[in-house]
Amino acid sequence: MKGCASPGSRVLLSMNDKPQRKLRYTWELVEVDGGWVGINTGYPNHLVREGIERGIIRELQGYDSLRQEVRYGEENSRIDLLLEGSSGLCYVEVKNVTLVEGTRALFPDAVTARGQKHLRELMAMVRQRHRAVIFYVVQRHDGESVSAADSIDPEYGRLLRLAVANGVEAMAYHTLVTPDEIRLNCRLPVVL
Repeated sequence: MKGCASPGSRVLLSMNDKPQRKLRYTWELVEVDGGWVGINTGYPNHLVREGIERGIIRELQGYDSLRQEVRYGEENSRIDLLLEGSSGLCYVEVKNVTLVEGTRALFPDAVTARGQKHLRELMAMVRQRHRAVIFYVVQRHDGESVSAADSIDPEYGRLLRLAVANGVEAMAYHTLVTPDEIRLNCRLPVVL
């Protein structure tokens, strides 16, 4: 939550009174530097799925089916989205990006062994001749490109560059975040 947890910031919460929930409220948005930041990590997968289904993400079109949370790989992982079609399989791992320095969005905002595992699994899918994509959803108004946060997790940065060098595609999309909606806006460059 680096860059999103300043005391006194305006936040938007949602309430859920389902008895199985551990907490009654979910932190949805926080206002940072005059704009809203979407921090609910459940939204990016939904946004990417919707973007594929509606044809907004042109780079991921041409598949007949889309499944979510499918088990795969050697490290007992679940892929966020699995696209299947006549051209084969496409494994899509989605990451929520909330940290921005200057105009560059950075991932991760903390050391992420899980994120490192996902990159290794994506590389393994490429070795098996499948398409693999690491997809960054920037839920901030001020991110103009995406890079690895090497100062926070240098191993993640190393693995991301290795993954891309070995055929994993890195994509990023900017979102429009308001209290009324969160939607994909435009593609952003990934700077390695």
